Amino acid sequence: MAFPFKGGVGADLMISYFRLKHLMNFSDARMRMTILKEESALFERWKGSRKGFVADGVVCEEDYLSAPLKLCFVLKEVNDLSGGGWDLREFIRNGARPQSWDNITRWIRCIESSGLDIHWKDLKSVTEDQRKSVLTRICAMNMKKSPGGHTTERASFQAVVAEDRECIREQYALYQADLTICCGTGWDLRWALGLDDVEVLETTRGIKWFLNAEQKPVIMYSHPEARVQNSLLVYGLVDAVREVFRNQSVGQIPAH
Repeated sequence: MAFPFKGGVGADLMISYFRLKHLMNFSDARMRMTILKEESALFERWKGSRKGFVADGVVCEEDYLSAPLKLCFVLKEVNDLSGGGWDLREFIRNGARPQSWDNITRWIRCIESSGLDIHWKDLKSVTEDQRKSVLTRICAMNMKKSPGGHTTERASFQAVVAEDRECIREQYALYQADLTICCGTGWDLRWALGLDDVEVLETTRGIKWFLNAEQKPVIMYSHPEARVQNSLLVYGLVDAVREVFRNQSVGQIPAH
């Protein structure tokens, strides 16, 4: 049975569920903290083939594993004309930057609100401290580990994804995310994961999504810096997430 993401009794039950799930996750998070080691081993094998390799993934393993909903954001590449060679996880822990990460912070706050609406006036301003606090409990991975510019060169990006397909699959599998948000990468991730034959569904408002190999939802959404009014980007995703989790093929968010 899917959670009804709306007010009333359904929302109260969801809040109670998320609180219980958070406590259960926190109690055994320390025993399951192996993601960082597995990331490191994978990146050691991977970085030799990518000049300026930028590591990414789970920002803080303990926070990710104890979060009420494990969220993975899949992007294309970092914007860095200086050549890369740094760690996106550390960059995010230090507060990241407003571009991209303000909207991702807003998305997380709304998704974790247990179906309760957050007014735009409470989301419009995002501080560095808020980014530091909220972003530690997510996974953020780029499909292309070498840096690019402000606008991705499509041919170059596709060529690298094809070459690194197995590593992308291996990295994504580490996270066992409850919900994946593709930030302009939906079709690319679906192909990289070998899920071309998996049905692509659509919400009533036209947002596409599919189920990954673990039967967890993957939403094919826009980049957080898309040239759209921020409030539309935020509530468009929130609306899609609520509908997806009402879908019977998704069912109840699993407890750990």
